[in-house]
This record gives sequence, C-alpha cells and structure tokens, in this order.
Amino acid sequence: MNALIILVVLALIAMFATAVKRVPADQVHSLYRRGKPHRLLQPGVHMTLPLVDHVEHHINLNGQVLRFEELLPDSHDVKGTVYWQVLEPERADPVIEQADQLIRGGALAALRGEPEAFSADRRDLGSRLKQVMNTGLRERGMMVTRVELEFA
Repeated sequence: MNALIILVVLALIAMFATAVKRVPADQVHSLYRRGKPHRLLQPGVHMTLPLVDHVEHHINLNGQVLRFEELLPDSHDVKGTVYWQVLEPERADPVIEQADQLIRGGALAALRGEPEAFSADRRDLGSRLKQVMNTGLRERGMMVTRVELEFA
C-alpha cells in the first residue's frame, strides 16, 4: 500500500514538472494542443496540460544570421550573409522551420532578378535585395535587416 502511494505521488510530481514551461526572455514558444496550434507562450513561466500540450517551435526573437554560398547559372559564385529577425511570431510559426530555405531562396531569386547584380556598379545592391526579400517575408512575420554579398 505504501509503495503504491509513493508511486502515485512520484507520478503526480513528474506530471507537474512536465506541465511547467519556462520561456526565456528572447523567445516565444508555440504551444500545440492535440497537434493543432493553440497559443504562443510569451517569455515567463507557464502551466500547460501534460500529455495534451507540447511546445512545437522555439521562436528566437533576436536577430539571426544566414550565410550562403551559391554558384548561379551564369557562372557567378556568390557568397552572402543575410541578417533577419522574426517580428510577428504568430505569423512566422507555421513557416519557421523553413525560414532558412525561404530566405536563401528569396535572396537567390532577388539576385537573379536584379539586372545590375553582375555589372561593375553594385552600389546599394544589398539594400535593393533586402527590399525585394522583405515584400515576401513581411506577410510571414519576418524581416531582413541587412544583406552582405561577395562575388568571386
């Protein structure tokens, strides 16, 4: 009888421990209930339902860096660094796992669509690429803050 009580108490303690979620100051966590988005957990300590709720994404609100190196079809080797950040976590949550691919693809598409990208005059190319990329990313709650490029 005593062993059963101890086992039940330990199980309750374990369930309580899994129900407490701590979100750091520079993050937002997306809470899913039964596999569907439920709400965003803002920084702080939160209680969740054990076995029903789980944190799907840890969304970093600080600036992030994406480096890429690509050989474009016209034989131009491009190295780039894109600085970006999440502005609206509720919009970014569904696509946050593909953020790097979206940003890399957006940068390469913007480069291909920029007629002066491979000419001698590349002034303001980074800011033009940033503007083009932000038109697609803003609706997803993200924003490019800076683009740095090197051509080989």
